[in-house]
Amino acid sequence: MVPFSFAGQELVLAGPRALYWPAEQALLVADLHLEKASFFARHGQLLPPYDSRETLERVAVAIRETGARRVLCLGDNFHDVDGAARLEPHAAGMLAALVRATDWVWITGNHDQGEVGEGTALPELELAGLVLRHEAVAGETRPELSGHWHPRLRVKARGRTVARPCWVRSERKLVLPAFGALTGGMDAADPAIIAALQPARAVDALLPAKGRLVQYPLWRAG
Repeated sequence: MVPFSFAGQELVLAGPRALYWPAEQALLVADLHLEKASFFARHGQLLPPYDSRETLERVAVAIRETGARRVLCLGDNFHDVDGAARLEPHAAGMLAALVRATDWVWITGNHDQGEVGEGTALPELELAGLVLRHEAVAGETRPELSGHWHPRLRVKARGRTVARPCWVRSERKLVLPAFGALTGGMDAADPAIIAALQPARAVDALLPAKGRLVQYPLWRAG
């Protein structure tokens, strides 16, 4: 786990996709997209099944490793309106156990139009001076944590290009990578992401690597 500071708060990169906030004993994850595989299967495109089991096991591992007592999901929790109803019994049991064991908050995203079951559902949340929402709002001047964009950084290493999920940070905004097992990604330097993080003097991609924080510049104000 890799600690770093953001907007006066001490945070921790907990593995390649999760964020831990020690002062709030909170694990933050974005874009679970539970039941994405079953959604595509209904439309004739077969993806590897049991993505929800894999995603929820990732959450369970992150909770154990961090000791989190709260879980804050930053939107696009299920892939579609009927996702919660399609959870097979094993995955449904996993989710129910996790929600019972923690203070679980579902922040709604653009994919979240249906029921999410137990836990607390909110359009956004302001906590200890940070705004938690699904999609970064350009022009927001309060410190903000969000998801939505599924940022990935492409780097060249030893003659080949490697793509890894990453965080994208400006002075007042931090975008989390997608956490779900079947979530793709957008280039972290995509103009849409840079625009969403305005106002900013600089935008960087963050990665954990061998216990330290690695920072890649993506954009600088002219």
